[in-house]
Amino acid sequence: MSSEEKLRRLANDLSRRARSALHPQLPFPYGPAQTPKGVESVAKTGSKGANFDTDWARRPSARAARGALVETMMRPAVAVLARPTRTGLDRLADLPEDEPAIFVANHHSHIDTPLLLTSIPEPWRRDTVVAAAADYFFSNRVSGAAAALALGAIPMERQRSARSTANRAAELLRDGWSLLIFPEGGRSKDGWGQEFRGGAAYLSQRSDVPVVPIHLAGTGRILRKGRSMPTPASTTVNFGYPLRPEPDETSRSFGGRIEAAVATLADESSSDWWTARQRAHAGDSPSMTGPEVASWRRSWALGDPGRRAGSRKQRWPYV
Repeated sequence: MSSEEKLRRLANDLSRRARSALHPQLPFPYGPAQTPKGVESVAKTGSKGANFDTDWARRPSARAARGALVETMMRPAVAVLARPTRTGLDRLADLPEDEPAIFVANHHSHIDTPLLLTSIPEPWRRDTVVAAAADYFFSNRVSGAAAALALGAIPMERQRSARSTANRAAELLRDGWSLLIFPEGGRSKDGWGQEFRGGAAYLSQRSDVPVVPIHLAGTGRILRKGRSMPTPASTTVNFGYPLRPEPDETSRSFGGRIEAAVATLADESSSDWWTARQRAHAGDSPSMTGPEVASWRRSWALGDPGRRAGSRKQRWPYV
């Protein structure tokens, strides 16, 4: 053993002894039982991030509290800040009310989740959980508990593929819960969209649940990434026709169809239904990710999302 390794082990031993002196453990049964010699210790599961427990937030008492919060606080706040116009709800007429659905939307602002939770129609609204970034919303117990109670959020890994969070979402879908997910994995950095990830398509195929594409327009003007104070602006929530995977269709191909459907809805918001349908049929719907050019040209092409709503007509896709 090298001298460097000996010094490292000595430092670790001293650190462990110091922690034991500051936080002495009570003997069993008042404290945790010690692992017997010769038995491999079971790794402890953390209580933050992807391992945050949210089961309590789906119990009747928590659901009642969340419903009251949505109707008495969240809905009035959304009405004042977002002034939403909701379109395309007629496209959900054939969606079975007794079955769950996966609601998929683009993501530009923290107002997106409250806006959708007050826009998704009944009966799915009251049985919807929100896939939230495990490393952001569940980084500590306070923020995690607040997200779980107020939004019905569940932790979802976005930096890597995690079977545990995917399994949890699939179980909830099988139990009749609908899921709200932002496939971009985070809010837009510059006002343009980001490529969709494949989680929604995978969960739809695995759980045999339809996907409802949604496009949000205008929320980036309210509370975009990097801003701490909201600015009221008009928004549009445009619902699309439910999508189901085709037989033998891959998750990648289905994910591409979902992203194309949201892009078509974005085109509707910035032009008109007929023009958007023609472009979608020809495969020419404008990409939500914007042009592959320098950042200043991307900002110029998009317009200034920081200006007051109504002071200048924004270019597509109306972030």
